[in-house]
Amino acid sequence: MIDILNLSKTFNPGTISGVAALSDITRMAEHKRAKYIGRVFQNPFSGTAPDMSIAENIALADRRGQRGNLHLALTPAIVSSFRDRVIPLARELEDRLHSPIGKLSGGQRQALTLLMASWIKPKLLLLDKYTAALDPKTAARVIQLTREVVNKDRLTTLMVTHSMQQAVNMGDRILMLHKGRIVHDMKGQEKQRLKSGDLLTLFDEIRKREQIDPAAAEMIDQLYV
Repeated sequence: MIDILNLSKTFNPGTISGVAALSDITRMAEHKRAKYIGRVFQNPFSGTAPDMSIAENIALADRRGQRGNLHLALTPAIVSSFRDRVIPLARELEDRLHSPIGKLSGGQRQALTLLMASWIKPKLLLLDKYTAALDPKTAARVIQLTREVVNKDRLTTLMVTHSMQQAVNMGDRILMLHKGRIVHDMKGQEKQRLKSGDLLTLFDEIRKREQIDPAAAEMIDQLYV
């Protein structure tokens, strides 16, 4: 689903529209829609150019969706502005802006990828299981950074996660999918009351339903749903 929303995979039929105040972007060129959609991948080593410096990677994010032209991308003033925004991510990163981003730890790269994806305040931020490859302490730090970025810039965000705790603790709406279809849509007070165990119970109910004979399942739907 994340790949479809980002239009990095084709699909038929359908269009992508009405997302975070976007018009129909289905046939928009990739470089044009880049300024509207930011994405953080599951793999911390995706979404950045490892042989380029931290500052050069951020410069690419800063120019995302803009027309290309010939000028200096990294002036002292620009690097200084980058340093101010990098400081909250992790200690000492502000002094390593000219170091290759490939030398950073997975957690540091994921934090920088989050910063880059939200740099120009996209209309839609996609988070694709982006803490799954991190250790618990680093994942918690990246989650906290996410809250700060999303709340500060009021970004519409779609997060895919297999963590029940993340699902109940973050955001204001939960969509539970099964075989490509939405089977539960929880928001408002219903979402606020949810605990991780409640989601696990819903998943168990889905599994049990699949074990029932199709004719019996249809009868149950007619009688009780």
